[in-house]
Amino acid sequence: MTARIIDGKAIASELRARVAGEVARVKREAGLTPGLAVVLVGNDPASEVYVRSKHTQTQGAGMASFEHRLPAGVAQADLLALIASLNRDANVHGILVQLPLPKSLDAETIINAIDPAKDVDGLHPNNAGRLAGGFSALSPCTPLGCIILTKSVHASLEGMNAIVIGRSNLVGRPLVQLLLHENATVTIAHSRSRDLAQLTARSDLVYAAVGKAELVRGDWIKPGATVIDVGINRLALADGKTRLAGDVAFAEAVKVAGAITPVPGGVGPMTVACLLVNTLRAACAIHGLPKPSV
Repeated sequence: MTARIIDGKAIASELRARVAGEVARVKREAGLTPGLAVVLVGNDPASEVYVRSKHTQTQGAGMASFEHRLPAGVAQADLLALIASLNRDANVHGILVQLPLPKSLDAETIINAIDPAKDVDGLHPNNAGRLAGGFSALSPCTPLGCIILTKSVHASLEGMNAIVIGRSNLVGRPLVQLLLHENATVTIAHSRSRDLAQLTARSDLVYAAVGKAELVRGDWIKPGATVIDVGINRLALADGKTRLAGDVAFAEAVKVAGAITPVPGGVGPMTVACLLVNTLRAACAIHGLPKPSV
């Protein structure tokens, strides 16, 4: 048996098209153009690529895109002043400060300064708390993408055993809350969990988001399970080149799983598509419009 490959690129493309349709409708009916502001501090190469992609896709969906590039040595007070001005800007409905930030800046202070209504990364304590409490909230984009990818395989996740390997505020913890909202039975594990292989082997749904290349082996996977690989790691090869690898040993797992996401081309494209979803939802909520149908 070979697993079905979950095509994140195709699913993200379809989601972006639906967002674009809703953006066009909101413009037509309410005269509203959702706007996303992305703040990039410094010139981290991976962050530069992400920001370019976000800019292109935001415009492609018919939204307004605002980019703010600041030098790595920017004073924290200046960054906070920019965020305060974006909080006040009526044309901006979503604010994203690209992480990681330089060590001279306190990420927690920066995130806390963003208006929770415009926090499209879902990291503000207000949104994290609402999500944990089971209330409506802007939730982080990667976990949201993971749920959409899973539901491309299973119409309902109710009663399914899920394991989330990884406990970060960006992925692991909010993903647990979203799975609980779908009525799954959830185990949260991490790199220090005992008997990780046995815990994983009991699970119908496996989410690997621990940041360790190929940690999850094929013999850990329950036959027929759905595997969502959030990890993206660069492995050095003998010839001096590198290759991308997820947190799951794909070549082994693909022979056991029922469905699996590749790396790259799985979760990654969904993260940006879900950022567009959050920006559209935020714009509608700020203007008191009904929740869009995406």
